[in-house]
Amino acid sequence: MKVLLVNGSPHRDGCTNEALSIIKEELAKNDVDSEIFWIGNRRVRGCVACNKCVDDSFCVFTDDCANDLIKEIIDTDGVIIGSPVYFASPNGALCAILDRVFYNNGKRFAFKPAASIVSCRRGGSTASFDRLNKYFTISNMPVVSSQYWNGVHGNTPEEVRLDKEGVQIMRTLAKNMAWMLKSISHEDTPELEDQIFTNFIRPMK
Repeated sequence: MKVLLVNGSPHRDGCTNEALSIIKEELAKNDVDSEIFWIGNRRVRGCVACNKCVDDSFCVFTDDCANDLIKEIIDTDGVIIGSPVYFASPNGALCAILDRVFYNNGKRFAFKPAASIVSCRRGGSTASFDRLNKYFTISNMPVVSSQYWNGVHGNTPEEVRLDKEGVQIMRTLAKNMAWMLKSISHEDTPELEDQIFTNFIRPMK
């Protein structure tokens, strides 16, 4: 079993990475492999709703990490996405990538346990946490919980480690992810229906 840990911060070794590293350590104690996927800090594109991904589920834009992330999620058993908090929201570059990653991959990501974590100085964590979880709940992905909303506080990685409650929340999340992965039998997952799309007035063609 393997969990993909997505570092959605422009800082490779910052607070978000530290929180994911705590999760990685605890997953290893529970015999679950993991790797951290950093989205980088170069320019990324937002979704333009061109629907080209309908043909093969990959994004038409190939000059950033979106398609690599799609492949990584497909090849893993569970995913945890982490982000810093900017203006009570996740990193905009991360959201631009995730909009494209999740646009046409609901069936390929279905039933993979997922969770999000956020890192902030003080406020905005729960709004960011809610925003990230919406990617999972629209994709038939079971959301793994912890003992509190998944966030850590601090301005530096060292301060994150001093957030004793936040560190415990990360450890508990890792334990719960490991438990869910070991509990789910992928042979018994529900059969997905063909999705119905409406615009609240009439069916869309």
